[in-house]
Amino acid sequence: MADLFDKVENFTTADEVRAAGVYPYFHALESRQDIEVVMEGKRRIMLGSNNYLGLTTNAEVVEAAERAVEKYGTGCSGSRFLNGTLEMHLELEAELADFLHKEAVVTFSTGFQSNLGIISALVGRGDYVVCDRENHASIYDACRLSYGTMVRYKHADMASLESTLAKIPDDAGRLIVTDGVFSMGGDIAKLPEIVALAKKYNARVMVDDAHGLGVLGEGGRGTASHFGLENDVDVYMGTFSKSLASLGGYMAASFKVADYVRHSSRPFIFSASIPPSNCAAALAALRYLRRHPEIVSRLGALSDYARQGFAARGIRVMQSEAPIIPIYTNDMMNTLTKAKELYDAGVYVNPALPPATPPDGCLLRTSYMATLTEPLIDEALDVMRTILAVDN
Repeated sequence: MADLFDKVENFTTADEVRAAGVYPYFHALESRQDIEVVMEGKRRIMLGSNNYLGLTTNAEVVEAAERAVEKYGTGCSGSRFLNGTLEMHLELEAELADFLHKEAVVTFSTGFQSNLGIISALVGRGDYVVCDRENHASIYDACRLSYGTMVRYKHADMASLESTLAKIPDDAGRLIVTDGVFSMGGDIAKLPEIVALAKKYNARVMVDDAHGLGVLGEGGRGTASHFGLENDVDVYMGTFSKSLASLGGYMAASFKVADYVRHSSRPFIFSASIPPSNCAAALAALRYLRRHPEIVSRLGALSDYARQGFAARGIRVMQSEAPIIPIYTNDMMNTLTKAKELYDAGVYVNPALPPATPPDGCLLRTSYMATLTEPLIDEALDVMRTILAVDN
């Protein structure tokens, strides 16, 4: 007779990687999340953070979080639906809606939960969710939580998207969901073509802009702004854990859609609200971004500098317009080995493995912050040239 824990006993992958000395996870930070960090007693240049604007150490953001704890305490002890709504939650939602040029914003406790809450509320029985194959894992889990049917199209392949849409019954609701900036490859969704197909097939469009907010568009307003399509995207989803230097997530949409989700989304209704310190930090980061839109240009310039530096050193990377530059290392063991060698040499990057990538498409994911400097990037890339020379 089968035992529930058979799968536990048979799971050996992590032990095998540990035994090989290349286990890449749970390295302990001993300092702030910054352009240079101390991990396990040693200085490392941080090229593996999603802290795109570098605001986790910004004095205004830190002070706002401290003041919020003093005023409200450490937690809300309830859901937004009942006793867990602070005046500051409403303030954050109103200011973010204004920034994104949408009528309303609903905040969630995490970014992952935002996708769960939005899609499971909007997609019901008889409806279809149409997903890019490289969408984030939270989108896939959200589709499973909904009562609708998920169908996928080939990554960034508009012919595949149209073929998929054409097969959906005419009487079914359709939601096209795509990452704005894809988190592994750093490429940007073909939003103009997606919007055109949505109009042709009477579909709604949702953009997961977790890696687009603070990175693309006018003043960092994201992917839809980048393409001038703010009025054509029905729902934005985003996170506070990246450019806004905090924790939580949001949906931006019309008043009617926001009100429906507030009263229908189980992950929203049955979860505790964002703690005061996180809410205050996100709000302070948003206000800083609005006052300093030049930080977005600085991020873009540093990302371009890094791309040029890779090219000058003969390191092959995938081209993108985002502050995510992947280096393909193909198989898992090679990827883990190179990540370990870089880590030991003082450069932190993220090894990306299945299920985040195809089995033969493993990569080293490097990402950049607006607070980095050109000399620090050069130092890191010189280390990479030495370690990656054989592969490149």
